[in-house]
Amino acid sequence: MEEKRRNKRTELLSKLVLKRLDGSGVEEVGIEVNDVSKTGVGFCATKPLTIGAVYEAYLTIWTKEVLHAFIEIVRIEKQGDKFCYGGIFIGMPEMDSARIEVYQTVEDETGR
Repeated sequence: MEEKRRNKRTELLSKLVLKRLDGSGVEEVGIEVNDVSKTGVGFCATKPLTIGAVYEAYLTIWTKEVLHAFIEIVRIEKQGDKFCYGGIFIGMPEMDSARIEVYQTVEDETGR
């Protein structure tokens, strides 16, 4: 399969809490992050989300810092009893995307 990603992806054992922004609900959904880059995130959840929808997210990164972001769902794939998503960050501050990029550089240098 052809690689379409523009940025390096890193696996991240973390959780996101999502809230739907269109006013249709404020239910929080815990999810498992599969990979993250400075432009987007791949994750799985047992709850169906809507493609094209934008969700508010709180991403706990490897330093235990929490990055506040908005994620637009651009890909959905059902895998057994869970849904796996691809999302792009909307308006993420440069400082936060730089944190992700720095971690990837350190990870490459240390060979993790």
